[in-house]
Amino acid sequence: MNKNYKDLEIIRIKEECARREREIPSDFYSLKHPANLYIYTQRMRAVVSLLNKESLFPLNDKFILDIGCGSGDWLIDFQRWGAEQDKLCGIDLLPERIKIAKKRLPFSDLRIQDASDLPWQDNTFDIVLQSTVFTSILDNSLKQAIANEMIRVLKPNGIILWYDFLFNNPKNPNTRGIKAKEIKSLFLNCKIKLKRITLAPPIVRFLAKYSYFACLLLENLIFLNTHYLGIIKPNK
Repeated sequence: MNKNYKDLEIIRIKEECARREREIPSDFYSLKHPANLYIYTQRMRAVVSLLNKESLFPLNDKFILDIGCGSGDWLIDFQRWGAEQDKLCGIDLLPERIKIAKKRLPFSDLRIQDASDLPWQDNTFDIVLQSTVFTSILDNSLKQAIANEMIRVLKPNGIILWYDFLFNNPKNPNTRGIKAKEIKSLFLNCKIKLKRITLAPPIVRFLAKYSYFACLLLENLIFLNTHYLGIIKPNK
């Protein structure tokens, strides 16, 4: 991709992240809130089930990379599921997030860099995760460059674990939902399995403080779920 376009897009993403840090209360996504706890718990149940179906447990011998790792929440979850800290890697644009992640995961390989030119060798990782990263990228060529890099660093029998939302947020023009057709276009010559999960957050924020059971019932109505959880495997 054109380096100038890439640099401008990365600057835009950094500025948007900085805006969110300023404007969103620091505890907005805290698990002390019933809605956040519900969304987190349901997502983790779905991820563990998916990893089990893919026969990826135990994780102690797996090398895992988180694209856009932030302060390391997903990596901490992988560690809870048995992954070894020195086999966990992450990359993020924001130094302050990596600083926090390094305190939580001092033996992991955590880098400040964009993901379009990953600093790891080919065929390094058993699992490469992206969680709500691609929807923050508006430039299609940057999306494609990152997708290509994720495939490059993946072992031949490895998987890409995908979690991201489908729909545009009319209140936030700096994100764009990504549907199945676009995912398939980014990862050509790959087997892709996608499942709709995560009850729409506005619904959960309204209902969770009253009834988790009501959330569970509505979550079974797949059309109310806003995210794809998926497995992407290169064709052999």
